[in-house]
Amino acid sequence: MMSEKFTSARISIGNERFEILVKPEQALDYVLGKEVSLSNILVIDDIFSDAKKGMKASEKKLVSAFGTGDTREIAERILRDGELQLTTTQRRQLIEQKRRQIVSFISRHCMDPRTKLPHPPTRIEQAMEEIRLSIDPFKAAEDQARDVIQSLRPILPISMEELRIAVKIPAEYAARAYGAVKDFGRIEKEEWQIDGSWVAVIEMPAGLHGPFLEKLGRITQGTMQTKTLK
Repeated sequence: MMSEKFTSARISIGNERFEILVKPEQALDYVLGKEVSLSNILVIDDIFSDAKKGMKASEKKLVSAFGTGDTREIAERILRDGELQLTTTQRRQLIEQKRRQIVSFISRHCMDPRTKLPHPPTRIEQAMEEIRLSIDPFKAAEDQARDVIQSLRPILPISMEELRIAVKIPAEYAARAYGAVKDFGRIEKEEWQIDGSWVAVIEMPAGLHGPFLEKLGRITQGTMQTKTLK
């Protein structure tokens, strides 16, 4: 992390390291998949072996490592395949955002095996603070959440399970309920009855069972029928 005004992106190829100086916000947008022109990202059109010392990489080394001496083509590869050095502010914001995503995933997909109910997000957050996990700002939240779940088990009773729920919705609520059901899980099978009612089997994370029943209960005014299948 070099400063809040500019930072670097780097890549190692063989025993050589190559760096570029970039604008933090624009470079991060690019790494996160947004469309940003290279001219708005680069501070200077040079490839360095050590940006802090101002040491430029020789053209011979660039051609050997990248197969070209075109600095803009090389810069694009460094941004695409290398590592962006985040500013302090960026790292803090990304880690906090990723932490919230991980907590949300765990709350939705896991439950307390003793009560068969999901853990409240605040309880998950407290447990994560206890074990002081390191969060990768770029790694997918779902992938990290699965590792976090394993780490939480010694201090928090938690299980990640899927449920299959059979549901029948009266005709007058079927259309509205259908859209809500899709938000909770995968519709395994469905059928419209002669009387207009809708029956289906939905596979969903166990942690969503309670919210699922509450939502359908409101939509159907308590007239839906559900059954947990094995």
